[in-house]
Amino acid sequence: KGDNVMKGYYKNQEATESSLIDGWLNTGDICTADSDGFLYIRGRDKNMILGPSGQNIYPEEIEMQLNAMPYVSESLIIDREGKLIALVYPDVDNTKRQHLSDKEVADIISQNIKNLNSALPAYSHIADVKIMTEEFEKTPKRSIKRYMYQH
Repeated sequence: KGDNVMKGYYKNQEATESSLIDGWLNTGDICTADSDGFLYIRGRDKNMILGPSGQNIYPEEIEMQLNAMPYVSESLIIDREGKLIALVYPDVDNTKRQHLSDKEVADIISQNIKNLNSALPAYSHIADVKIMTEEFEKTPKRSIKRYMYQH
């Protein structure tokens, strides 16, 4: 909130009203604060997946953990028919350096998913994985165009 925040979207009053609330810019980020007052961004409101029992699932939290696993370059967690699906683009440079076959990469990624599921609450478990053969489409700021993969 302040003079540094925009006055609104050009000729788009509806977008302005949903983004500026009492002078505050609504970024759509969902945050939590710990007991020391540190803020943690859990994900984006528009990306949240509503679990089968009403749980809020933030795919960015799962993706961050999955992306830190061996041979994973980037990933997306999407909802398909009420199940969480991991779309994974492997670390191709590393898999080639290690002379890993496609089957070996798929097996490693599957094991990564099993390991990740053991650390996640049951409602956030990944039901299936799809290995992507090409990098995800990105915006100019290098964010994945999430909407392209939500089908």
